[in-house]
Amino acid sequence: MKILFLTDNFPPEVNAPANRTFEHCREWVKEGVEVTVITGVPNFPKGRVFSGYSNRLYQEEYIEGIRVVRIWTIIAANEGFLKRILDYLSFAFMAFLSGLRIKTDLIIATSPQFFTAVAGHWLAFFRGKKWVMEVRDLWPESIVAVGAMNNGSTLRILEWLEKRLYQSADRIVVVTDTFKEKIVARGIDPGKVAVFKNGVSLINFRPRVKDEELVERLGLKGKFVVGYIGTLGMAHGLNFILNAIIELRTSHPELLFLFIGDGAEKQKLLLQAQKLGISNALFLDSVSKAEVHRYLSLQDVALVNLRKSETFKAVIPSKIFEAAAMEKPILLGLEGEAREIVEFFGAGVCYMPEDKMSFLNALEEIRRPEKYSKAKIGTNALSLKFGRKDIARKMLIFLKSI
Repeated sequence: MKILFLTDNFPPEVNAPANRTFEHCREWVKEGVEVTVITGVPNFPKGRVFSGYSNRLYQEEYIEGIRVVRIWTIIAANEGFLKRILDYLSFAFMAFLSGLRIKTDLIIATSPQFFTAVAGHWLAFFRGKKWVMEVRDLWPESIVAVGAMNNGSTLRILEWLEKRLYQSADRIVVVTDTFKEKIVARGIDPGKVAVFKNGVSLINFRPRVKDEELVERLGLKGKFVVGYIGTLGMAHGLNFILNAIIELRTSHPELLFLFIGDGAEKQKLLLQAQKLGISNALFLDSVSKAEVHRYLSLQDVALVNLRKSETFKAVIPSKIFEAAAMEKPILLGLEGEAREIVEFFGAGVCYMPEDKMSFLNALEEIRRPEKYSKAKIGTNALSLKFGRKDIARKMLIFLKSI
């Protein structure tokens, strides 16, 4: 079997979409599938091409048996709506052209952004192949949720395009049960929608002691570290966290909030921390895929936070699974499916999004020794349930049935 996979992000980029696609494709290759991935040159989230790469028209490499075709695109940082749209459109156009000459039995296009799915649709049409739309986020609903787009003609056009893609896809893969419910509510046949949730590679992420070299270098000795690793974007609401931790500087000097990553909101967050005189927060740039586990080890508690929104109740951040695999209790500011998972496994403590007292009470609760010990046990059970290898194999069975 040959699979052609279109994705805007792929390693050495380290965001959740890149990790999910890579880990699934790696497992499919092990099962004897020929996988070709069409992607751009790595540049996320700063919009700067990674060392060792150049933004050329066409280049190929192999990563753990996966054929990776990198194409030229307009490159933009993960900020600024118009620039990113141009980036997305250029990727869709070039992916379509490149995909015309690649032999395949099945096409998968992952969304967001869903212009990639547009390329998948047209490739399937011109090649006479079936195609699968993977929905990792609900566009354009999520754009509206973060305030990046208002209701208007542009939104209506995107919603029309979204529904047309759902209708044209031979199958749809989603990452949460709520996503399936919302898509079916748009009039889509529930029989063509399958749920394969996010998970974690239990090979790459496993329990380990704190990295002593990093502890010394970053001045974390004696600190209880509440860590956030990932994109510092509009959806993540980290300005709320900074406002909430100001009073903890003197009342809990042992607490240190560690933010690792880049994104559209990072400069605003740094300026906010400076203006408020927040001394109990440390910001670091994003780290490579090979280094992530070292920095995850520094956390005593893993912070997962999103803005308060009905839309985000449908989201299950992949950070939950990586933290669980490292046996890091989770401090979750999110309602919906993600909260249900964390509470079911007892893997941490949840608080109401953008509610200061709820956040502070949850932080105090998760630090209690008995609660902390139970949460570590819960994280182990959670990670075993959502092992990426198992999810990838089940998804491959589904793809072969198409």
